[in-house]
Amino acid sequence: MENYHHIIKRPIVSEKSTALAEIANRYTFEVDKAARKPQIAQAVESLFGVKVKAVRTLNTHGRTRHLGRRTLKAPSQKKAIVTLEEGQQIDFFQTK
Repeated sequence: MENYHHIIKRPIVSEKSTALAEIANRYTFEVDKAARKPQIAQAVESLFGVKVKAVRTLNTHGRTRHLGRRTLKAPSQKKAIVTLEEGQQIDFFQTK
């Protein structure tokens, strides 16, 4: 059994990802660079107790930014857009 917290690093909460979740039932996560689609689907299913329909991945390359004379590079990351089955949803901001 794999440690699923190493595969799924964090959910990405932005205006675009929130709109995707509301409209198309798709959730965005930052994942480990070595994670594959079946591993990501299994991790989301076991961590959140939902049924995954599809997984799409993309690699984002770190941008170079200039701050005065210094040059800074943002880290590269891998994102996964997970589509859930009908009637399933993940609530990141649950209140008890």
